Amino acid sequence: MFQGSMVALVTPMLDDGSVDDAALAALVEFHIEAGTDAIVAVGTTGESATLTVPEHAQVIKRIIDLVDKRVPVIAGTGANATAEAIALTAHAKEDGADACLLVTPYYNKPTQEGLFQHFKSIADAVDIPQILYNVPGRTALDMSPETTARLSRVDNIIGIKEAYGTVERIKELVASCVDDFMIVTGDDATAMESMLAGAKGDISVTANVVPREMHLMCKAAIAGDRETAEAIEARISDLHTELFHESNPIPVKWALHAMGRIGSGIRLPLTVLDSKYHASVSAALRKAGAL
Repeated sequence: MFQGSMVALVTPMLDDGSVDDAALAALVEFHIEAGTDAIVAVGTTGESATLTVPEHAQVIKRIIDLVDKRVPVIAGTGANATAEAIALTAHAKEDGADACLLVTPYYNKPTQEGLFQHFKSIADAVDIPQILYNVPGRTALDMSPETTARLSRVDNIIGIKEAYGTVERIKELVASCVDDFMIVTGDDATAMESMLAGAKGDISVTANVVPREMHLMCKAAIAGDRETAEAIEARISDLHTELFHESNPIPVKWALHAMGRIGSGIRLPLTVLDSKYHASVSAALRKAGAL
């Protein structure tokens, strides 16, 4: 079972857009030392949409090697073509990933039955723990709680990252899925309340910049310790807004650059954070103790 603060790790890049291996290695150590509970490699925040397929596999393998089994590595292997998702998932298994994260197919907008058959086909093809990922704001598609509950009964589909963005959706999944199905949130703004309502963790953007605080907040919320969770959340909650002024990972990469942890590289069609947001992002980082 995976739980706690699971960072959706950025992929650091040099000014020319190539992957910055030295910065990637330093980020992994930053998270290990801070207590991050798992690392998600090459998800949305890792710019999976602009990495080539060989780069995608290479970055996942590099993170697995850098982590060296100290914490679980969850590989982002979703695609809107089922065959491509199977191939990426097979690569991740071969390279030693502990689980795979599979986003709902984007752009082609399958039916709920199509979603079920897509994810079941990947689960049947590759014997590795698989976590579903529902993020309607990115994919223009919402996987219904009924479909998720149905998939929760498929062997080696072990959980879901639910980024619908409401605590009510988390409660509905907790009530409808099988008992050992892992429900984690993918929405930092509602993460604390989601975990207090039964979610087992947060696959987090905010954890990129305040990993220790996110680890401790998640730990408290999962344990039902509202007082401790709220005290930590009060210091970091501004980040949940400030890191989303422009499309993720634009703001979080700028924040990490401001912290001196990565360069400014990002790939088109994404661009560097507009200067009008620099002051407010910096203020949130200072409030959280990250600057």
